[in-house]
Amino acid sequence: MGAVRSLVLWFPDWPVTALLRERSAAPTEAPVAVVHGNTVVACSPAARVEGVRRGQRRRDAQERCPRLEIVPADPGRDARLFSPLVSLVEQLAPGVQIVRPGLCALHAQGPARYYGGENAAACEILDALAETEELPGVRAGVADGLFTAEQAARAAAADRPVRVVPAGGAAAFLAPLPVTALQDDELAHLLSRLGVRTLGAFAALDHALVRDRFGPAGTRLHDLAAGADSRPVTARVPPPELDREVAFEPAVEVAEQVAFGMRIAADEFVSRLDAAGLVCTELRVDLDGERGERSERVWLHPRSFDAGAVIDRVRWQLAEDAQNRVLRSGVVRVGISPAVVDAASAHQPAIFGSGPDERVHRTLSRVQAMLGHRGVLTPAVGGGRWLAERQVLVPWGDRATAAQQRSRPWPGSLPPPAPATVFPRAWPVDVVSQAGVIVEVDGRGGLTAPPARLTAAGRRRDIVSWAGPWTVDERDWDAARARRAHRFQVVDAEQEAWLLVCEDGRWAAEARYD
Repeated sequence: MGAVRSLVLWFPDWPVTALLRERSAAPTEAPVAVVHGNTVVACSPAARVEGVRRGQRRRDAQERCPRLEIVPADPGRDARLFSPLVSLVEQLAPGVQIVRPGLCALHAQGPARYYGGENAAACEILDALAETEELPGVRAGVADGLFTAEQAARAAAADRPVRVVPAGGAAAFLAPLPVTALQDDELAHLLSRLGVRTLGAFAALDHALVRDRFGPAGTRLHDLAAGADSRPVTARVPPPELDREVAFEPAVEVAEQVAFGMRIAADEFVSRLDAAGLVCTELRVDLDGERGERSERVWLHPRSFDAGAVIDRVRWQLAEDAQNRVLRSGVVRVGISPAVVDAASAHQPAIFGSGPDERVHRTLSRVQAMLGHRGVLTPAVGGGRWLAERQVLVPWGDRATAAQQRSRPWPGSLPPPAPATVFPRAWPVDVVSQAGVIVEVDGRGGLTAPPARLTAAGRRRDIVSWAGPWTVDERDWDAARARRAHRFQVVDAEQEAWLLVCEDGRWAAEARYD
């Protein structure tokens, strides 16, 4: 398939433009550079005058311009602020593809037919952007294929911001451009060492030799250099308006009344998701109080939200906010919006029954709806040196968010196998010697006497074997939070194994090996 006529809009130095738009600032004369990975990815015109260029190392850029303002790259900001501009372009010419923030493309045929030519269509879009937005130096390029159209937009001049490459003229237009236009530094470096410095020289190489030497990726770039770009413009699908909100006048203070008022909105919310072929797996709920209080929370679901689950989350959030006194007045507004969506096809039940996992999910969800958010808890493993710290109970459907990360190294933590029973609170016990004296650990980690008997819950047990101590030192640099304890493993005469802790001369049972 041959290359198709494409129209590309290029917003020069978009990361810098997005930064200024976020600050609500006009184009400034101060030099600014956006840096990612210690490399300049975009710079302002003032910085370019001082010798700053894309691809420079941060230190080199600061050496050329000591007053340069360095700003870290923020892809989320770039995409967020670019989306309204794409929506504006879609009002004039639907079917826009976002190549990356600052660069978008669309089929040239439709706008050219409507506005009376490719140049006229590009000028119309640029004029509309100039009238509604303060955007410095936006350029447009029209050519066969996305790659050639992008290079045409970059080659357009400030006084003539539209560059149209005639049909069939892509190879001639690209021929004098440097091989760095392919944006493959490794290939460009290798080609320059071979004496191939322009796209025309690269395109003149034998196709079979390029395939044998550089593989499929090199073959693809060889086709681009020759103007044979067969990539079609893939128009984005504008996201549907899924957010819903309900205002209460007068304010409502009873959670059940708020939940009842949300029923129609929840049904519409789920219906719109169904119409778009989506399901919501993370739901954002916003609550506004009469006195200006605001509560925001993102709720997770083990499968996907239906209308009943949405109402449950609103009710649970109201209950927790009332308990924590986040909302101290009546509710005047409730907003729901999808934080994360997924394709509905990925959440369809199995053809021949849903299996035990689905039945467990339905049962636990039903019990949780009756008992409340923390009525059903599931265990997760967290981080820490002590077993009680590693036990994390998470409400059904929520993501496990342990206070301490399990993946970190925890020197002094208990190696596997872990005990089967971990006590939520350590049991106070007594460990005595054969003479009936409490066994202690001295400053050097030695025992005052061998452990002989263990008394737990008023019951005396003889110790037949033991191991330890293993000393755990925590935060010895902080006198207020420092902790020094000694772990022991003991087996009593009934062949029950215990994990004991001795701290400041007091003994406690941390867990039991069942």
